[in-house]
Amino acid sequence: MRTQPRHIKNRCHAGTRQGRCALCGRSAPLSFHHLIPRKLHRRPHFRKRYTREELARGVNLCRLCHDGIHALHDEMTLARYLRSISDLRADPRLRKHVAWVRRQRIL
Repeated sequence: MRTQPRHIKNRCHAGTRQGRCALCGRSAPLSFHHLIPRKLHRRPHFRKRYTREELARGVNLCRLCHDGIHALHDEMTLARYLRSISDLRADPRLRKHVAWVRRQRIL
């Protein structure tokens, strides 16, 4: 029997965990955000500087916050400058987005 690739398995479970978003604090279905985007894990720059555990680190975010992060910043910016939850919270563009998200209703 053939199993699904890991990235397909993870998508099946995306948004199924309920909890508090690490950015906006709302109680909502959560998705996992890799602090260093998975797309960059194989690049030599990141493989040399980070362990597998460091590359796998992430936070659980609501869908609106997660989508906002990726809409406002490209993967390289996220990987180089926004590698922690404190960096994400300190970013002025994300702070404005998170303020908007906090005013939205959870469906």
